[in-house]
Amino acid sequence: MKSEMLSCTAAAQCSTANLGPGFDVFGLGLDAFEDLVTITRSSNKLGEINVRISGEHCERIPCRTSDNSAGLVIKKMSKDFYIDYSLDVDVIKRVPTGFGLGSSAASAAAAAIAFDKLFNLNLQKTKLVEFSAEGEIASAGIKHYDNVAASIFGGFVIVKKLPKLEVINVEPPRDLVLVVAVPIITIPERKTEVSRRVLPTEVSLENVVHNVANASIVVAGFVLQDIEIIAKGIDDIIVEPARMHLVPGYREVKKNAVGAGALAVTISGAGPSMISFLKGEKVAKSVAKAMEAGYKDAGIQCRTIICHPSHGSRIIDIK
Repeated sequence: MKSEMLSCTAAAQCSTANLGPGFDVFGLGLDAFEDLVTITRSSNKLGEINVRISGEHCERIPCRTSDNSAGLVIKKMSKDFYIDYSLDVDVIKRVPTGFGLGSSAASAAAAAIAFDKLFNLNLQKTKLVEFSAEGEIASAGIKHYDNVAASIFGGFVIVKKLPKLEVINVEPPRDLVLVVAVPIITIPERKTEVSRRVLPTEVSLENVVHNVANASIVVAGFVLQDIEIIAKGIDDIIVEPARMHLVPGYREVKKNAVGAGALAVTISGAGPSMISFLKGEKVAKSVAKAMEAGYKDAGIQCRTIICHPSHGSRIIDIK
């Protein structure tokens, strides 16, 4: 396969998954942070993939291809499309790692977008999501699609895995504002994998019905462009109760945020970050301060970010 391009750089923004009751199904792209991935055709030995990491959040990211989310995606795409060029992969990590903001997904999504453009594959976005999910094996031990779909498509996504992968993308309300609180704590290795181990293996029918109803309300809210309806559905009684003990200050942060005007508060992805849903920015700063105070009550400092839904991955440079 021939290409006139020598290198391509793509950007993919962070995301929040689950949104309460939508475990492994819902995702929302956020414009808070983004990762950059540059893929360059190399003159080195054919078939080599060399990953280099830099950026604010690079210290815990492995460079070995088989352990790196971008590397795994590029390895899979190279194999499936019979591309035997040696490739240099430069990842600039700007999404905090291990905090429930789709860090590995952002790198994986950017890698898929850059590879697709570099080799003129012209793949559909859903196919790019499928390849990007390979990268989640590095952090979660398994493929999952909610974060990578949100990073690639932007906005709100609904992911259906069986019998084949399908992604439905819905434009969020224009006045949807999110406040993300990122606690400054030590994160365990392969945190996402660890957080999946605490999930219940059996749940009651009553709880399933409750979550299905709330998930339906969330979808209706996005379709109707109504933030207050979205907020009514962000209530999970299956996954979040099992994970709340992994989030220091969970109760204080949630109580404070609602008291300051947040319409809904939930764990962002697998945590430990928390995310609030607001209508407009009027109380955003107050909610941010309230969430900071909640963590402080638990003896923890945190960083808060006021952000909005993202617009999806993009190519930023071609050479």
